[in-house]
Amino acid sequence: TSRAAREDTRASVFIMANTRFYLDARGAKSDTARVLKIAIAHKGQSVLVSLSVKLLPNQWDKKKQRVINHNDQMLVNVYISNVKQQVDTILLSLANEGRLGTMQPAEIKSYIDAQLNPEKAEAKEEEKRKANLFANRFLKFAESKAKSTRNIYMHTYKRMVAFVGESELHQLTFEDITKEWILKFENFLAITSPSQNARNIHKRNIRAVFNEAIDDGITTNYPFRKLKIRPVATKKRNLKVEDLRTLFNYPCEAHAVKYLDIFKLMFMLIGINAIDLCNLKGIDNEGRINFYRAKTKRLYSIKVEPEALEIINKYRGKDYLIDILDRWKSHKDFMLKMNRTLKKIGPVKRVGLGGKKIYEPLFPEISTYWARHSWATIAASLDIPRDTIAHALGHGGNTVTDIYIDFDQSKVDEANRRVLDWVLYGKK
Repeated sequence: TSRAAREDTRASVFIMANTRFYLDARGAKSDTARVLKIAIAHKGQSVLVSLSVKLLPNQWDKKKQRVINHNDQMLVNVYISNVKQQVDTILLSLANEGRLGTMQPAEIKSYIDAQLNPEKAEAKEEEKRKANLFANRFLKFAESKAKSTRNIYMHTYKRMVAFVGESELHQLTFEDITKEWILKFENFLAITSPSQNARNIHKRNIRAVFNEAIDDGITTNYPFRKLKIRPVATKKRNLKVEDLRTLFNYPCEAHAVKYLDIFKLMFMLIGINAIDLCNLKGIDNEGRINFYRAKTKRLYSIKVEPEALEIINKYRGKDYLIDILDRWKSHKDFMLKMNRTLKKIGPVKRVGLGGKKIYEPLFPEISTYWARHSWATIAASLDIPRDTIAHALGHGGNTVTDIYIDFDQSKVDEANRRVLDWVLYGKK
């Protein structure tokens, strides 16, 4: 053998990994079988490749590296010897190709597993590929959200299905979702949704899934790098003090009285969300309502002022603080009817032989959400600190500072009292 050949051989041996059988019998009972494995030592580390053999502690001779006391010990020894020979051959091949020296032990294990069980490896790879397709990741991401947020993501999913078809959507990889794809999707959305802000919701949902996929190392593609989501300013959804006073004191039709009262109550409870109002159970001994906000899952507490208590007592429920869910199947059904009714409040005329009603609404665009916006706007006009307003609306708790500071709830109580005094009695 030439000198060069001997040097090549020594180099291959130097970077060659060592293999031996390993049965972990530590703490095992005499009647507990353990999986026999091949231990591969490389770069000072070891990885284990499992074999399709289970042995009792007394069926393995660690020193001789052989199966003993086994009914089929000859066949089993032949099998494990053949597998070890396969592993050694794979390692030698990697060494001769110059690849072994650059591989980490975990990479070697994955490679050998794939070589020993190609069908299993292909099935695993296919399963991984399907799980990392865009639509599958999108649905999984949506499923991890609270119900209300999940519904918003599912609306985006349905719009994407309408755009390309469900079968094609489920074939798309993250690399297929390019800037051009999103722009075409937005043009499709514009046909039925003229609102830019509404279309932005869909784009933000897609972007959120991309951000998670990038964090998980699934893709490096990011179509939003040069695609900005710019919101369009919308009209303020709030009533001025004078408008609130007009609305609160307006002699509306009998069927609208309850809806107007509930709107007043929502305002007096610092713009409480409809779903939270409907699910309230009671008032504690300190005169407060305590609940977890449906949207944020954060514990929230509001002092019930006398004016709010008067409305609550008027509509006390059996199973709930307010009787809405005692009479309606869901808060959405009630609020839909409430919003329609609020939009009609104003002078009413009857015309024609049938006496058809013609409405002249005071605030034709009003909705239940205006109670929340109006409270915040009026609070700001009274120079109530932004931090207090944020906590009053349940927007705190998202920073490190909020975790360590127990906010003084009396500041919120005082703020609400000031807002009510100004709106109801003109007192600043």
